[in-house]
Amino acid sequence: MLVAYWVLAGLLAVFYAYSAVLKLVRSREQLQPMMHWVERAPMPAVRAIGAVEALGVLGLLLPPSTDVAPVLAGWAAVGLVLLQIGATTLHVVRGEARQIGLNLGLLVGAAVAAVLAFRLWG
Repeated sequence: MLVAYWVLAGLLAVFYAYSAVLKLVRSREQLQPMMHWVERAPMPAVRAIGAVEALGVLGLLLPPSTDVAPVLAGWAAVGLVLLQIGATTLHVVRGEARQIGLNLGLLVGAAVAAVLAFRLWG
């Protein structure tokens, strides 16, 4: 289970770190070609989502690797699940239901990471 957690957490961390950096440093115009939803979202909200993603990455990796409150990794994964529920809902409301495959995959991945983390350290 430990190896499965680290493989999954590593994959999630790479994806969310990339996404977080984009949302934190790029302008609305630079984000729009790949994230159409930013056209109507206030940029402070986009930046906040990027910050939440970055905190999720830190939460997945730091507590278990330092052995300081490793149960926080499970809660970080739960936070990423909630983030993906919101993202999926946004796409459905905007009529972009065909674009939720990635969101659902990330939701399932984060949910599995949460279960593994709670079994390992909870």
